[in-house]
Amino acid sequence: MNDGFEISTDPARLDPARIHHWLSTDAYWALGRTREKQDRAIASSLNFGVYDTASGAQVAYARIVTDYATFSWLCDVYVDRSVRGKGLGTDLVTAVRDHLAPYGLRRILLATHDAHGVYTKVGFEPLDDPSHWMHLLFSRQPSARDEG
Repeated sequence: MNDGFEISTDPARLDPARIHHWLSTDAYWALGRTREKQDRAIASSLNFGVYDTASGAQVAYARIVTDYATFSWLCDVYVDRSVRGKGLGTDLVTAVRDHLAPYGLRRILLATHDAHGVYTKVGFEPLDDPSHWMHLLFSRQPSARDEG
């Protein structure tokens, strides 16, 4: 982890208001997401926060949906604009990968439109044949085209 920052999975350290603000106003996949929906997502997931060690403020976030046995979905990865370019995204995704490794999962999936470089550094690669994958959309919302 970069000097001056630490990663934690302690849910008590999360700043749900900040997370909601980041995602609902600045993350293409979650624009307009309600606070209630974000709070439910946090409560039902394994959450990672990155914190400034001097101030204790949360500066990044990632959420994992998993059964802890076969599968995980990495989503809602966000690094505050004020600390981007310091490698915190790569550090955060590396911490997620390393935290999940002992569970013997078959795969961790994610979706991204613009951060392939971050994920390939940590070992993620495109699906060999994405045509095997399917999804079910319950509603088509212009601001929620991709819950990545």
